[in-house]
Amino acid sequence: MKSEGDLGGAARALLDRDEVEGVLSGSFYTPAEAPRSRAKTRTTGAGAASEPGAAPPERPQHYKVICISMYTEDLERLDEMVSALKARGMTKANRSALIRHALSQVDLDKIPKGI
Repeated sequence: MKSEGDLGGAARALLDRDEVEGVLSGSFYTPAEAPRSRAKTRTTGAGAASEPGAAPPERPQHYKVICISMYTEDLERLDEMVSALKARGMTKANRSALIRHALSQVDLDKIPKGI
């Protein structure tokens, strides 16, 4: 059984600090709204507030947080690439940035049909 210290190291190796802080700053580090009753917090349609005249909470429009599945070998390779970039002095390198760069390089005509 791994000690608690070992698990912390594994979590740090798996999670990129910049990505985690970005997600947390949008959810946990923002000022909390005044508590409302459950009926008033429900939304209708695309996030519209149920209170008359209340504006929906502002959310960033330039990105979305998503969840995708990847094979562990691919994640290990991705993390190795991010580590290599950081070792080269690119301190803000992270999984998202590397995936975005890779997407910009994709030639759809070279993708195999069995993908």
